[in-house]
Amino acid sequence: MRGLLALSARGDQAAYELLHHAVAGPICGVALQTLRNPAHAEEVAQEVLLEMWRCAAAYRPERGSVMTWVLTIAHHRAVDRVRAATAATARDHRMAFRESADGDPLDDQVVRSLERVRVRSALAALSRVQREAVVLAYYGGYSQREIARLTDVPLGTVKTRIRDGLTRLRAVFAGVPDRPGRSPALLSPPGQRVGARR
Repeated sequence: MRGLLALSARGDQAAYELLHHAVAGPICGVALQTLRNPAHAEEVAQEVLLEMWRCAAAYRPERGSVMTWVLTIAHHRAVDRVRAATAATARDHRMAFRESADGDPLDDQVVRSLERVRVRSALAALSRVQREAVVLAYYGGYSQREIARLTDVPLGTVKTRIRDGLTRLRAVFAGVPDRPGRSPALLSPPGQRVGARR
């Protein structure tokens, strides 16, 4: 299996298809065990299989077998999906409770609803890796070091993805083109600006 992954890292599609056949079932099983939803598990499995193709060169044999590597990725992605869904539901419930308790006028409720849609649309404008890092940091509550471990990328890469993602979000909200090199204040965690050491 390690040989197939090495060939896949060099772009060998035939090797990738054999590897895909070997790991797809176990990946789906891990995702389904966590998510308890076949459709969501299939989506996560597809994401993991695509990541396996893209990141084959990042595999390190000293960290375990290929199967362990991909199943760990599958578990992390499934847990991330659960946490994101749970956080979104909790936010919606809190917002609904506040709106009903405060007796806000309908106009205010509409404005808040439109803002939530705007945030989701802005997140959709990010690249996959930027969105993943930003969501894990600000919706999942993970530190930058934890995100580095979860996604198996260097800490510096995580910081860059978050910084670039926030720059792009700010540009989307402002309706102006991205301005690289400027440090965004948008969505900075309490007591810490994005990009600071953790």
